[in-house]
Amino acid sequence: MTDMQNRQIVLESLPEGTLELSHFAVRKAPMPEPGEGELLVKTLYMSLDAANRAWMQGATYRDAVEGGDVMPTYMIGRVVTSRDPAVAENSLVEVEGGWADYVVAKADQAKMIPETSPLSHRLSVLGIAGKTAYFGLLHVGQPKAGETIVVSAAAGSVGTLVGQIGKIMGCRVVGIAGGAEKCAWLVEELGFDAAVDYKAGNLFKDLKANCPDGIDVYFDNVGGSILETVLFQMNLKGRVVCCGAVSQYDKAKPSGPRNVPGLLVVKRLRMEGFIAMDFPEHEAQADTDLSEWASSGQLTVIEDIIEGLENAPSALIGLLNGENRGKRMVRVAPDR
Repeated sequence: MTDMQNRQIVLESLPEGTLELSHFAVRKAPMPEPGEGELLVKTLYMSLDAANRAWMQGATYRDAVEGGDVMPTYMIGRVVTSRDPAVAENSLVEVEGGWADYVVAKADQAKMIPETSPLSHRLSVLGIAGKTAYFGLLHVGQPKAGETIVVSAAAGSVGTLVGQIGKIMGCRVVGIAGGAEKCAWLVEELGFDAAVDYKAGNLFKDLKANCPDGIDVYFDNVGGSILETVLFQMNLKGRVVCCGAVSQYDKAKPSGPRNVPGLLVVKRLRMEGFIAMDFPEHEAQADTDLSEWASSGQLTVIEDIIEGLENAPSALIGLLNGENRGKRMVRVAPDR
């Protein structure tokens, strides 16, 4: 295997505005060799998330991605070589890796996962998307039955699950998405009570019409002007769950909502950011609930799987432009 080459996709240059294919390059590198306490992992599935673009803008909850770096990702892989007696070869693991056919990962930072069918669920409903929706809505948003929840990027990987979990909790759920077709799909296929097309140009009025009793919980995936519009319609002591700001990631000059903190003070709002890894003590319960809801049909799992490592750059750009429905990921190799 030492004679084999390893395909990698690098961020060749940092984007100053819109992310384009020209910012990426494919290179062939020698097959990596794991050291003591490390694993050589064959990549099966790579998660694509709007946060990938944010990493190019500087340090966040992880180090910034620099020009020339292999594009990082959260991934599922199979252990080819183990230099740790606690991890058997051929095991399935979740690791922080990169856009590559093979990666080396520290064994003590790899999460062992069971053989799951379909394995892709470990990145969607049972993975980062499902946990983000679950923890963000239930632990940060703390919805109560009968309340109104609004979620932006509602047709995306997290938004589709937030809306459905909100319905399971007995809430009225209104999605914000781009295009009449997506909005109809949210209502007809996923059971949202209503969906508002932000591209129609009447967001404030349309949101008002579909949330006649105001908004109690807003799950924000986009930031910017949509966040501002929703803040004006929040109820007293409402909760704003800050998950992401995809509308700002691909801009040279990001903009934020106006009249903050004024609205927070007047309406006594709680606005809180989080990441899915903040709740390790609740992981087991999240796994149980999400598995049961998916198995019972209470949660419809929507996955958007792109085939081939070489298609990762275009897949990420498409995600940032709202092409996907549900969790977008790249399948690099067959499950077995």
